Amino acid sequence: MTAGPTAATRPRNRKQLIVEAAGQVFSGRGYHAASMEEIAAGVGISAAALYRHFPNKYALFAECANVMVDRLVGVLDEAPPEADLAEMLAALTRVTIAHRASGGLYRWEARYLESTDRRLLRAKFAQVVERVAEAVRREHPLPEGRLRAVAALGAIGSVTMHHTSIAPRRLEELLLGSALRVAATDPAAAAGSADLVELPAQPVPRTRRAEILAAAVPLFARDGFATVTNGQIAQAVGLAPSAIYRHYPGKVDILVAACLQAAGLLAQAVERSLERATDPRQAVVALTAAYVAYSFEHNALTSVAEAELAGLPAHLQRPLIVAQREHIAVWEQQLRAARPELDPRAARLLVHAGFGVVVEAGRALRWQDVPGHREAVTALVSGALMS
Repeated sequence: MTAGPTAATRPRNRKQLIVEAAGQVFSGRGYHAASMEEIAAGVGISAAALYRHFPNKYALFAECANVMVDRLVGVLDEAPPEADLAEMLAALTRVTIAHRASGGLYRWEARYLESTDRRLLRAKFAQVVERVAEAVRREHPLPEGRLRAVAALGAIGSVTMHHTSIAPRRLEELLLGSALRVAATDPAAAAGSADLVELPAQPVPRTRRAEILAAAVPLFARDGFATVTNGQIAQAVGLAPSAIYRHYPGKVDILVAACLQAAGLLAQAVERSLERATDPRQAVVALTAAYVAYSFEHNALTSVAEAELAGLPAHLQRPLIVAQREHIAVWEQQLRAARPELDPRAARLLVHAGFGVVVEAGRALRWQDVPGHREAVTALVSGALMS
């Protein structure tokens, strides 16, 4: 008996293809903006066929969230007990690059997981971190071994958060080199870097519009833009929900204002700090110290701007993307002055690796702005950037 055309063409790994396609959509568009129809189209099937594998979007999202970390755990499980740090990080780098397009959902989108699923995901990541931390402590017996391990993984994971194109072998070489330098960095190496930083003053909300923005940002950071309502924002300011519209046409306009405020404050911090640098390497340290200080002081604002940009309509994204590119161009220029052997793409890749270190090290420190934390992260980012 001959199989029909549908049976003949249906791939046996369809569920795997669905998860891979879904990971890319969730990573690129965000959980709430992604649709089952879009994911199904990416696999070349109908939405009805997709629902035969996953009952709803959340179930598919939770599967995607676990697949990548399971790959990381699996890679380390396959490594022999005597594997050195370079071997382990190289294996983690390769699997991360191989699934670059779908890996970005962990940094921001995992907050949409239900508490049980979130705890499971964190436990799996903790396994990866602890295995790497053991090797870091063994090979580089310096303080803060776990923090250095987390930061090294942040450098590797940064590749999932941008689209800089570079030859695969060179990509792996740059990421691995950056991660290894981070792991070997003494967190005390940037002591005194705070003296290079002059942050602009925290904005004081003096108008009702500014008060709405100040109230909305921590809500967006905690719960995600899509789940926060105008009613919650209005309640935080002591207004009726309808009064919000006198100041902002819609919730998305509050988000755009938050992102533009973040870009403006960061640009000021960078400009002031670079004025104090006396040579190219010090300029990179000054730039790093400013970015780290800004990230600690304006953490809610930064996380909102980074996490929600992809979900904005294209015409609203443009000015924010322009500001982002201008900021990265400053980093690229300063890094290439300090390391002339780097071409523009390599420099840009390392800049993003530095950003990854800030995010993961900052999270590991719970963004507690206490003496030493800013300088420790500054040292680790400097390690990611410079040989």
